[in-house]
Amino acid sequence: MTDFEQREIPFKERRLRSPKLRRGIFLLPSLFTVGNLMCGYYATVASLLGGHQEFNHAAKAIGVAIVLDSLDGRIARMTGTSSEFGMQFDSLADVVSFGVAPALMAYSWAVRSLPGQDTLAVEQIRQMGWICCLLFLICCAWRLARFNVQGMAPGGSKFFVGLPTPAAAGVIAAFVHLFKGSPLQDERWAMAWLLLVAGLGALMTSTIRYYSFKDVPWTRRQRSLAVVLVGLFAAVIWLYSEIVLVVLACTYAAGGLVLHIVRLVRHRLVSRTA
Repeated sequence: MTDFEQREIPFKERRLRSPKLRRGIFLLPSLFTVGNLMCGYYATVASLLGGHQEFNHAAKAIGVAIVLDSLDGRIARMTGTSSEFGMQFDSLADVVSFGVAPALMAYSWAVRSLPGQDTLAVEQIRQMGWICCLLFLICCAWRLARFNVQGMAPGGSKFFVGLPTPAAAGVIAAFVHLFKGSPLQDERWAMAWLLLVAGLGALMTSTIRYYSFKDVPWTRRQRSLAVVLVGLFAAVIWLYSEIVLVVLACTYAAGGLVLHIVRLVRHRLVSRTA
């Protein structure tokens, strides 16, 4: 084959010509999924231990799982190695990392350290915790199953249908990290926390549209100013992670709901004037 003919072959086909290289590239997204699963498992074990430091480590592990989950699908699309097996494997890992791990962490963080464990009020909060955290887990599995069947919102890949499971888990992890793993000690705050967990589950199974950021050209050449801004943003997260991560997670979760309400109100106003 001449040099000209080699240049005419698409790059993706040339780099997958070697059998060993092809197998390695196909395994690459799954390795990120395995890392995601390991983070979810670690967060679960750390939450069972229940110490201040363990809760904070569990929250950080869920944050790392969110990053790995965002990379595995992107790498699969960039390398042309997307497959049905990879999608199902990713969903099963997400159930652990963004369903089981945050649900268990939310329950342990809110209930296990409340004073007066033998009182009726704490027993009622414990029962409420079981229900709310189980609801969160069921909604997470429901959300992932619906995504595997229906995919993105109609009209492209710009919006998700319902709050993505990593975003819901991110809200829980961000709040635990905000308090540096120190468990809740007040019954009223524990009840409010469990209602928030249940609300996140409801948002996951809703039909509210959330921006996916998939139309952002991450792989294109960016301006130097954009690179500097991204670097500054990363530095701010590193230095003030407790506050910044809570603001980001809550803004994304609440932003879709607010925009959905605005669209409904606008639609009703237009219908009345028509």
